[in-house]
Amino acid sequence: MKILVCITKAPDTTTKVAFSDNDTKLNEAGIQWIINPYDEWYSLVRALELKEAGIASAVHMITVGKADAEPVIRKALALGGDEAVRIDADSNDSFYVATQIANYAKTNGYDLVLTGKESIDYHNASTGAMVAELLDMPYITHATKLDIAGGIATINREIEGGEETNSCALPLVVSCQKGMAEARIPNMRGIMAARTKPLNVVAASADESLTSIISYEMPVQKQGVKMIDENNMDELVKLLHEEAKVI
Repeated sequence: MKILVCITKAPDTTTKVAFSDNDTKLNEAGIQWIINPYDEWYSLVRALELKEAGIASAVHMITVGKADAEPVIRKALALGGDEAVRIDADSNDSFYVATQIANYAKTNGYDLVLTGKESIDYHNASTGAMVAELLDMPYITHATKLDIAGGIATINREIEGGEETNSCALPLVVSCQKGMAEARIPNMRGIMAARTKPLNVVAASADESLTSIISYEMPVQKQGVKMIDENNMDELVKLLHEEAKVI
């Protein structure tokens, strides 16, 4: 069984966000890029566990990005992936990214495609579903547990008020979230091995993006706290009605 894990880079959560080009682009100066945590901690690690258990024969990673994404995919190799592919394109359009991934996966015979439930920068959680549709595979989202036996995947996923268990024959696409696996840290042996593992750069297919960024804007900054004297209840009621909009 071959597994393909979708990897994307994301700004470190401590990054101070700023925009450039009339607020149409993220200012990347000084940004520390990391593997999207849902891709790394849950999708990739669970794929590696399946290989270690003898269920999967190979774990490949794929990312859509330019050369600055290579350190991120190298870290994924250091964790234990067998080889990686970088599709040489840069886009924030989910459909374009999904199309590039699906086009590659179609010609390489993967039994299982894993994604994180979402990326921590855009939070749109749509790429996995699009990949599944383009590959004509079943799609199970927000998985917290994944077991495979006899070509059948048994998957637990969170639903409102509880948990549901699904059974589905391979091939399929699964998006993973917290609970799927425990995060790992690359060891020195893995880091050294990653330097020589294959990282193939593939030209992007001629597909168009369906969306474009018009502009970014920062959220409204929180207002300071107003302190009201405990004996001045009339002022408190007035502020609740006029400023807090409590009816």
